[in-house]
Amino acid sequence: MIQITRPFLPPQEDYLRYVKGIWQRNWLTNNGPLVNELELRLKEHLGLKHLLFVSSGTTALQIAIKALSLKGEIITTPLSYIATTSSILWEECTPVFVDIDPETLNIDPRKIEAAITKDTSGIVATHVYGNPCDIEAIENLANRHRLKVIFDAAHCFGSTYKGKSIYLYGDISTASFHATKIFHTVEGGAVITKDPDLLKEMAFKRNFGHCGPEEFWGIGINGKNSELHAAMGLCNLRFARELVERRKELTSHYDRRLKNLQVTRPRIRDQAETNFSYYPVIYPSEKLLLKAKETLERNRVYPRRYFYPVLSTLKFVKQKKMPVAEEISRRILCLPHYHDLTFEDVDFIARLLLRAQNY
Repeated sequence: MIQITRPFLPPQEDYLRYVKGIWQRNWLTNNGPLVNELELRLKEHLGLKHLLFVSSGTTALQIAIKALSLKGEIITTPLSYIATTSSILWEECTPVFVDIDPETLNIDPRKIEAAITKDTSGIVATHVYGNPCDIEAIENLANRHRLKVIFDAAHCFGSTYKGKSIYLYGDISTASFHATKIFHTVEGGAVITKDPDLLKEMAFKRNFGHCGPEEFWGIGINGKNSELHAAMGLCNLRFARELVERRKELTSHYDRRLKNLQVTRPRIRDQAETNFSYYPVIYPSEKLLLKAKETLERNRVYPRRYFYPVLSTLKFVKQKKMPVAEEISRRILCLPHYHDLTFEDVDFIARLLLRAQNY
């Protein structure tokens, strides 16, 4: 059986060494030494000045929205995981969807301006599949209209733009360290900003608003993460570059084996480097996608329609037609893609897809 993804696990003995230290210290959470070490190592690895480790990528989005005091309407993409939209709704804001670029699959900056109203306070843009958005166009537009920008960079560990970490852009960028990501802490995420005052505010918000044992800066939540999760992150960080490189190799192998498959792939922006975290293919029609999916599943290979359906069709949002996103969503399929997928596995998947196309 070949699943859509498999979490990477470090050598067991590496993790157990950290666990032994946790037992000796009896310090499990509340900004422990491993959490602090992980934050430092991540900043060094990614070339960042400020980063806070939090409980999930969703928590990161919620803290970011609160920290920027976003109210009313937030412009966002319909093609993303549900957490992008649900975080906006959870913070009692209204998601306003803007259609996507048909080539990069990211939110289309050319369509954002028409969606801005007097109630718009910010933009939440997802770097879909780890492929950077049109960052400069979004930031320039936001500056003109005095809007805040959050980049949902959940897929992006290892992606860069102009040679710098993708997390360096926007007022705040958010990361997911969920078990399915290239770098993971089992569950976890991060908020990243260039603004030290904003970082301080998010640090308070992450920990119930505490600014002392008996003092409170303001309202906060329990967005902290534990020493056990930080230990997994410290183990996995050693392998992060190797894991990105492995996915790059698998991507190249897929490209070679699928050169005769009648599909297209998302376009990577100029001066951007993706982390190769997913392998999405876009079929000419939904009918052909469903035929391919059925063929794979009949042979115990399990791709995913990621992302389907589009978020603008959910019953609990103000629905709006997004013709490009809706059309792409019906025709896009993510193929299995993970560190210990073999070239032989890719060959098998490719043969099945080509067979489905030809019969």
